[in-house]
Amino acid sequence: MKKSTGASRAVAAFLIALLMVPQVLLAESAIDESPNEWAMVGDLLVARPVGVVMTAGGAAVWLVSLPFTLLAGHAGEAAETLVLGPGEATFMRCLGCRNTGYTNKDVDAINAAREASGEE
Repeated sequence: MKKSTGASRAVAAFLIALLMVPQVLLAESAIDESPNEWAMVGDLLVARPVGVVMTAGGAAVWLVSLPFTLLAGHAGEAAETLVLGPGEATFMRCLGCRNTGYTNKDVDAINAAREASGEE
């Protein structure tokens, strides 16, 4: 039986494209912290699900490698790279943003809430 070469080529092309996407994003020098609606939709439908899969896969790999990394004394570094890094990129940024952490709007809202409640 002969396999379909068209389907295997399409899968290979898709995998290559997925590997190239992070390189294109890293090569861009300007960072826009006011994403448009297309960036938000793309982030919601593509980047976040991929990030969840990467976080879960990293956790599985970290768990399998845990005995070896404990012996070497690098379990924390492995957890940072395999689980915490992808988790932070997935869950700790605004929808459509490229940088993790708070945006200026978030910081202003937090400061305004603190001032309103009387906290210093």
